Amino acid sequence: MLQTAKSTLIMVGLCLALVAAAFWGWSAATRPFPGKTDPPKCVSTTVDEGEKVFPQQVTVSVLNASQINGLASVTMRSFTDDSFGEGDTGNAPNDTDVVRAAIWTSTPDNPDVQLVASRLGPDAQIENRNSGQVGVTVVVGDDFGDDLRKGKRSVRAMADTEICSPPVS
Repeated sequence: MLQTAKSTLIMVGLCLALVAAAFWGWSAATRPFPGKTDPPKCVSTTVDEGEKVFPQQVTVSVLNASQINGLASVTMRSFTDDSFGEGDTGNAPNDTDVVRAAIWTSTPDNPDVQLVASRLGPDAQIENRNSGQVGVTVVVGDDFGDDLRKGKRSVRAMADTEICSPPVS
C-alpha cells in the first residue's frame, strides 16, 4: 500500500511538471519575434588633438530650405559620392532663411564641421544652432545648386573632441 501511494505521488508530480513545461513551451512558441532594429546612422567617436579627420569619418544630414523639391536628397547623394556617411534628409523648418548653404552645429570649430564647410564654399554660414539631426547638419537654400566644391581632403583636430561617425560594419 505504501509503495502504491509513493508511485501515485511520483506520477502526479511528473504530470504537474509536464503541464508546467507544456505551458511554458506554448507561451515561448507564441511570443512575437523581437522587432528589427536599424543600426545607428552615427556613433560618437573621439578625435585626439592633431589627428586628421577624413570624409568617411563624418556623418552628414541635409535639410532643404529651398523651393526646389528633392534638393536635400540630391545634395546628400553628392556628399555620399564624396565618401561622407549618410545621415538624415528632410525639410528645414518653414521659418528658415538660408540663401545658399548653412551648417547648423553646436560645435563650429570641430574638424568634421570644418571639413563639411570646405565642400560648401567660402560663403557657407556656420550657425551655432541645434538641428536635432545626426552628424553635421547642412541646410541648403534656393541658390545652392547641387554640386559640392572640391574642398579639403582632411582637417586636423585642434583639440581633443567628439565627432559623429558612421558605424563601422
